[in-house]
Amino acid sequence: MCGRFTITHPNEALAALFDAVPGNDLPQGPNFNVCPTNPVAVVTSEGGTRRLRAMRWGFIPAWYKTPTDGPLIINARSDTIATKPAFRAAVRERRCIVPASGFFEWSEGEKGARLPWYFARTDGVPMALAGVWQRWGETCTVAIVSTEAGPGMAGLHHREPVLIEDDGWPLWLGALVLCSCVFIAVEDRARVLLCPVGGVFEVGHEQTPGDVRQAYVMNQVLGMERAAGIEPASPAWKAGVLPLH
Repeated sequence: MCGRFTITHPNEALAALFDAVPGNDLPQGPNFNVCPTNPVAVVTSEGGTRRLRAMRWGFIPAWYKTPTDGPLIINARSDTIATKPAFRAAVRERRCIVPASGFFEWSEGEKGARLPWYFARTDGVPMALAGVWQRWGETCTVAIVSTEAGPGMAGLHHREPVLIEDDGWPLWLGALVLCSCVFIAVEDRARVLLCPVGGVFEVGHEQTPGDVRQAYVMNQVLGMERAAGIEPASPAWKAGVLPLH
């Protein structure tokens, strides 16, 4: 599950990375604590042209009369997305990518305290999170696709966002109707990237060639702005690297 993320890369850099035409109403960053209902930059493909567009994070099904007619939908489960009434049209016709500089998850610490972890790619490149979108009135809304947690995340949370590497972007954004085998191919590729081999959240674990993502466990005293800034030299930090190769 992804309930908080960061976007610290400029819109111009995102547009260049995804070879997308930027919109005029994109949210300005950096945002170190992107929350549900916030506007986010989203990559779509229309007629062979990619666009970087602003959307509300919080998918609103077509039958809602108001945005609060039902639960706030920020994630779509990969195992049911093709059959759920809210998503089955969107996953066939309106797939997108949600760029993120990193995302947060929480584990349980001493005496039930929530211990935040921040996940980011080791190469500094934005994560490309799989998403689906829906127009509701004059508002475009988006949900991030989640999948069952791999071995590295399972000890922390039972779900994790689907991360797509650049060679999977055309497939996910493609105009073709999404069949089950295509979705499985994208998800399996994401699983390979997300699942670590070796220690799970091991403090001080050495980084190995090919690592994709690293995790930082953050001191609760630090605000999210400082946390997302990543200050591994600070004594208030413990850093644990997740090897993903």
